[in-house]
Amino acid sequence: MDPNLLYWKSQGQSFVSRLRIWFNLLDPTSLFSSNVEIQKAHARVGRGGKLNGESSVHADSGAVLPMVFRPPAFLSVSAPLVVASFLPHSSVKAALFWQFLLQSYNAGFNHTNRNSSSEKGTKTSMRQLVLIAGTVSYSTCAGALPQILINRLNVRTIPLQNFFRFILPVPLSAGLAFFNVVTVRNEESEAGIKVFDSNGNTVGISKLAGEKAVRETALSRAALFGTTAAVPQLLVSLLQKTRPFQRSSLMIAPLRHMSVALIFGLMIPVSFSLFPQLGTIKKENVEEELRAAAVDGHLFYHRGL
Repeated sequence: MDPNLLYWKSQGQSFVSRLRIWFNLLDPTSLFSSNVEIQKAHARVGRGGKLNGESSVHADSGAVLPMVFRPPAFLSVSAPLVVASFLPHSSVKAALFWQFLLQSYNAGFNHTNRNSSSEKGTKTSMRQLVLIAGTVSYSTCAGALPQILINRLNVRTIPLQNFFRFILPVPLSAGLAFFNVVTVRNEESEAGIKVFDSNGNTVGISKLAGEKAVRETALSRAALFGTTAAVPQLLVSLLQKTRPFQRSSLMIAPLRHMSVALIFGLMIPVSFSLFPQLGTIKKENVEEELRAAAVDGHLFYHRGL
């Protein structure tokens, strides 16, 4: 078992401990570490050290992740895209453009941080590339749906515009985030992922564990984007009733943008911590041929991110 996963097993089984670890791992200064420094940090974890911001090595392959898709880069890259995608656009083209950038990055991040333990080669298959392209295309169009409806239906009333621009994006963002993870990482459900016993020994490949890993990650991502879409609008709705904001309506737009970025930044470590990085699956929930290895009633698996 990878040293990082062993660390998660010993230190990251409660939500609070996982949250503390992720606040450390998401330190953006770790992006400036060289590949040699990253590998040395990874080796120190194997000798019983702390993670100390080392989140740049894939737990399955041991390869250093591309800088733009490392967890510490997630906020810096995606926050501007999230804020821009939530803007009340005046044209469908603008909405499609920002949705395309956001959904493309999400697909790349989900694919890079997947569980690849059952994959034989290092190259992405053509089937997976086509699936990723289809996911990005569909999510882009669906994400721009509110603006498409406003333009096609020629919506002019303020209440309807507010519904399409601020209410509909809440379930839509959560649903698309869930969909992106499930489709991009579908090979884990179809081919299965490695499962380990309590001693860290590989006992086989489990499709049921793969399904659980993908489902948990998809739910965490839905919580991230759904909350980011909902809370800022709720905050703005409350502040609009106060006297300062009634006097100056120009303060509303900057407040909305800043609150989106703030909530998104706070929710990233929270959403990453919702489920253990080293997940467990009960003996009765895995394939029959693997149950004998679950001597203590459950097996472990790498959830991915």
